[in-house]
Amino acid sequence: MDLNSPIFKRIRVKREPEPLPSATRCDHPGCEVTGEFRAPKGRLREGQYFCFCLDHVKEYNASYNYFRGMTDDDVAKYQKEAVVGHRPTWNMGVNRGGKGHREEGVEPDAFVDPMGIFRNRTPGGADAQPRRPRYGLAATKALNTLGLDETADAETIKARYKDWVKKLHPDANGGDRSLEDRLREIIQAYKVLKSAKLA
Repeated sequence: MDLNSPIFKRIRVKREPEPLPSATRCDHPGCEVTGEFRAPKGRLREGQYFCFCLDHVKEYNASYNYFRGMTDDDVAKYQKEAVVGHRPTWNMGVNRGGKGHREEGVEPDAFVDPMGIFRNRTPGGADAQPRRPRYGLAATKALNTLGLDETADAETIKARYKDWVKKLHPDANGGDRSLEDRLREIIQAYKVLKSAKLA
């Protein structure tokens, strides 16, 4: 196998660098020295370069101005667009489809649902259920101990706690100590709800 074969060179993964063209003359008028250094040709000619010798590339770079010929407003606009890479941008929360695309019965700034995903979901509609607050496991268990559900507010919790204490406390029930364990559970449940700032 000949490793220097032109067929073998074409199937290599890493391409060999292109050989440099033969030495070119400096692009500065009247200069006969080899132009080894590239310098950009300017705005609207990106990717095109002059080839200069060292002295002339220094001279060219010292006087080079990318914005030559542009007004101050054009330069400011260019710099503003450069922040986002000269790509179009929109303000947050602006519906691009809503402006300029007026549909019948739809306000111009209204939410547009072209696929009808939210068609049947009306907030506060007949099928909407009120959201219930979500509590941790300990708070939910404490509410169950008091005989309440998650919709109970602080006043309801306090009233229920007082009712249980009046029923279960030995001073209130004629000295019956058989309900002390249940009273401890009620007190503990109330402490949990109080620490969770629900009571």
